[in-house]
Amino acid sequence: MMQRIKTAPQGPEFSRLVMGYWRLMEWGMTSRQLASFIEEHVDLGITTVDHADIYGGYQCEATFGKALQQLGHVRNKMQIVTKCGIATRAKTENKIGHYITSRDYIIHGAENSLKNLATDRLDLLLIHRPDPLMDADDVAEAFIHLHQSGKVQHFGVSNFTPSQFSLLQSRLPFTLATNQVEISPVCQYSLLDGTLDQLQQLRIHPMAWSCLGGGSLFKDDQYQSLRNELQDVAIELGAENIEQVVYAWIMRLPSQPLPIIGSGKIERVRSAIHALSLEMDRQQWFRIRKAALGYDVP
Repeated sequence: MMQRIKTAPQGPEFSRLVMGYWRLMEWGMTSRQLASFIEEHVDLGITTVDHADIYGGYQCEATFGKALQQLGHVRNKMQIVTKCGIATRAKTENKIGHYITSRDYIIHGAENSLKNLATDRLDLLLIHRPDPLMDADDVAEAFIHLHQSGKVQHFGVSNFTPSQFSLLQSRLPFTLATNQVEISPVCQYSLLDGTLDQLQQLRIHPMAWSCLGGGSLFKDDQYQSLRNELQDVAIELGAENIEQVVYAWIMRLPSQPLPIIGSGKIERVRSAIHALSLEMDRQQWFRIRKAALGYDVP
């Protein structure tokens, strides 16, 4: 059975592992193949999916939505997460990439995502990146409007610092549901900069993106020592591969992050589920930390 977890005391209930669709356009699937893939991972218990309006040059949401329309019964088993707040040059009107978190832009972005994803509601909407020009009152107005209209059930942020998280939370009548941040052995900044401490204090679970370092963990020469340590721990734990060990390392954190899986291969998705049964001890966790950072604790 796939574990399920509430992301916050008043937040949504998500599958412990999340299926990420950032690289969907690179998978080369037909709409029918994608529909089958969606159905398969939902049947495995991975019912939460992660999107953003900009993914795939603004194409991923609509591609997913077309496949989802072939599976009408599946939507009610699924929790859809998406993000807004970045304007990229993939659209010709954007002369420069920039952040935009105005009230009207957020509302329009959410409504456009609803259309593209072929759904009548978003389970969770995140502000994708901190915006230096963000007016917290403006964002709060957009969130409240979307919540009252029933179009979005929960709200959160992505890549926010603790102070940015607190600022936006101070303007809202409901609790932010998560902060989606990069967490992996090769990217450990959120472990010590207060981000995960704040979430643990608030009993909010982060979502963890790029758990495998965008694939660099497997191919970059600088991570050979880390790969060796991960393999040693895999043998000790009875894991099938080092991916499972990485997911277990992330889930060992006391804030209990929800790892996002980024592969379009269903066999790798099935494999990731086995990480839930791995019990990593403290010394194994710190061995992986040391192998990634290259130094011991002070």
